[in-house]
Amino acid sequence: MEIRYAVHPEQAKTMDTATLREHFLVKNLFLPDQLKLVYSFNDRLIIGGACPITPLPLEVDQKIIGSDFFLQRRELGVINVGGPGVISVDGEKFAIAPKDGLYIGMGAKEIVFASTSAEQPAKFYFNSVPAHATYPTTLARFADASPVQLGEAATGNRRTIRKYIHPAGIKSCQLVMGMTSLETGSVWNTMPTHTHERRMEAYFYFEMNAEQAVFHLMGPPDETRHVIMRNEEAVISPSWSIHSGVGTANYTFIWGMAGENQLFDDMDHVAMKDLR
Repeated sequence: MEIRYAVHPEQAKTMDTATLREHFLVKNLFLPDQLKLVYSFNDRLIIGGACPITPLPLEVDQKIIGSDFFLQRRELGVINVGGPGVISVDGEKFAIAPKDGLYIGMGAKEIVFASTSAEQPAKFYFNSVPAHATYPTTLARFADASPVQLGEAATGNRRTIRKYIHPAGIKSCQLVMGMTSLETGSVWNTMPTHTHERRMEAYFYFEMNAEQAVFHLMGPPDETRHVIMRNEEAVISPSWSIHSGVGTANYTFIWGMAGENQLFDDMDHVAMKDLR
């Protein structure tokens, strides 16, 4: 498991491209038959990926998490961005189609990721955060996540948001998670932008071809930076940072949040004139 320590905004202002990427970018999430786990000290969120060719158990790193099993004091949200797969939770199997997800509550002991076909393996992207209450493990179907359309074609940000894990949908203790898809011809996400001091966030970009890139904007509103993102990469966004981006074509991204509350609309909006 990799460790990413929290970064002060004043320190972030001094970072060059390589240092920004070292601290905030998460790559190589879907190595065959390997778990990729990145532990962020921003609200202790874990970003993970699993691409099982053979069944792949979710194992705990006791030195870092300090528990007997992974979800002893945590909860987990998973979304499949690959081929059809199966997640086994304490022996109960859940079929996870592409873009379906699964919420797994605190206390589940044995989590096993598997692919329906080794030739077209599943790619399970997940976020895990500390929990202090248990909620039931629940399947999150893409078709059941009510779409909300935002933005305009004229401003290049026509997009559809689907909330998977949230107070009005699949209940959790701390985690909020969902997916945003941009329409053809739209390239901007989360613009006008915002921060939320009460929560951190992670973005995972996918459905991009090899020639595409997203310029992910981060940093304090008056001292912005960018990280260039490729397909199936994630980026950590501390509470003090904006999180927005513009792509060379449309794309999809998964967002996950944790912190003081679960209110999707709890944002500190940043006026365009205040961005630097």
